[in-house]
Amino acid sequence: MTQDANVFVLSLGGSLIIPESGIDVAFLIKFHEFIRDQVISKKRRFFITVGGGSITRHYQKAAREVRKQDLSDTDADWLGVHATRLNAQLIRAIFQDLADPRVIKHYEIILKIQSPVAIAAGWKPGWSTDYCAVTVCQDYGLTQVVNLTNVDQVYDKDPNKFPDAKPLKDISWSKYREMVGEVWKPGMNAPFDPIASKLAQEVGVNVKILNGKNLDNLALALDGKPFVGTMIK
Repeated sequence: MTQDANVFVLSLGGSLIIPESGIDVAFLIKFHEFIRDQVISKKRRFFITVGGGSITRHYQKAAREVRKQDLSDTDADWLGVHATRLNAQLIRAIFQDLADPRVIKHYEIILKIQSPVAIAAGWKPGWSTDYCAVTVCQDYGLTQVVNLTNVDQVYDKDPNKFPDAKPLKDISWSKYREMVGEVWKPGMNAPFDPIASKLAQEVGVNVKILNGKNLDNLALALDGKPFVGTMIK
């Protein structure tokens, strides 16, 4: 695969769109302006895969409370998949004059997309939309995902549990996968999910992980300049 310098795959974390407090309209306004400027001023194109955010957890919690027992992983994942599809429709509507009218959600079908923005959602149970972002790279011949999350960098261990956790500027896929393991669980909190990581390593996709709220920093990452975050390759 060869990376087109003007085409980018962004994995937009659902936590940025819908944190526990509800839809973050202030962030979406800034993100909308940022992408629009990138398209107009730098002639760039974007595939944006969209995560589920807190809406996923709310639906999963409700189903468990009504059942009075746990959900199967498959059912929990399907709720997450459909949450991503609702969020993806929100993002597509925001970019309606720039975006392809179709939301990518069946990755075995490669759509011919000419629009500057294409929105993608969850596919099926077994992984997060990080995996979908890597699949977009496969389908469209791209080699890098920029993962927009709510943390600044990947750490060598959980910074919420270990005060001495150290941020990592770069890390190999083999070392990263040792940290996150091999198993996906619905609602799993990892900078990049383990199933997506396995595929990315196999097909040669690099991932930049950074805080999506810092759009100036995102601009540096897109320009190939030093940025605050972590490169996994």
